Amino acid sequence: MSLPSQPSTAALGLAQSLWPWAQRGLIGQMAARDLSARYRQSWLGTAWLVLTPLLMLTVYTLVFQHVMQVRWPGAASSAAPTGLAFALQVYAGLAAYNLLAECVSRAPTVVVEQPHLVKKVVFPLPVLAWVQALTAGVGLAVSALLLLAMAAWVRGGLPPSALALPLVWLPLWVLCLGLVWWISAVGTYVRDVAQVLGPALGALMFLSPIFYPLQALPPAMQSVLALNPLATVIEQTRVVLIVGQWPDWGALAWVGLAALAVAATGAAFFRVAQQGFADVL
Repeated sequence: MSLPSQPSTAALGLAQSLWPWAQRGLIGQMAARDLSARYRQSWLGTAWLVLTPLLMLTVYTLVFQHVMQVRWPGAASSAAPTGLAFALQVYAGLAAYNLLAECVSRAPTVVVEQPHLVKKVVFPLPVLAWVQALTAGVGLAVSALLLLAMAAWVRGGLPPSALALPLVWLPLWVLCLGLVWWISAVGTYVRDVAQVLGPALGALMFLSPIFYPLQALPPAMQSVLALNPLATVIEQTRVVLIVGQWPDWGALAWVGLAALAVAATGAAFFRVAQQGFADVL
């Protein structure tokens, strides 16, 4: 009887990382513990899941609309108050950006903060990325509820296309999962990664169509920023919730394929890199 080949074993391990169904209970428990620990010492507890995005939205709306006098194209024709319509457009972008920002900003320490797990040979380290992505997904779910409530208020009801919102956000969540694998693996060896990500995320916020529609830019700039997967997700979020149309399935398919590629290569890279984690922790 011949032994399984090494490529087959590696492929099986990669498949288990991308679809850890056997570890679903472990992932859920660790994600719940992470959320509980994050808000355990605060007076308002998990209420900050709602208060944080609302406070951010209030600050950005005051600064961009009332201080800098920014006006959203087409908002003047809305039956809703101008401030509320502007806030809805901005929050549609912030909800998607916050998911990516939370995953990326915490990714460098995903492994570093768990040295006791790294030294356990039987612990499946790739699930740490799933825990981080699932934890961030809880915040995204809260943002979705707030966004749906705002859209219903502004439009006087939700369009049928709002049902497509989970499909619009799914590629971004997969992309975040892959980025956590990549960044956590590199960040374990190179601690400077965390210092670089702060300015990078700040730049990404203004290079993504959060405070402006993509169509407001010159055509040349639109072509460049369209390469940003976050831009596609933000624009399609507005399409399904505010415009009331079904998303551009072709654009989402390209983002989905790119996200799967990042996730697959990230999982493979993580599995190779994890062999030396114990030596650097």
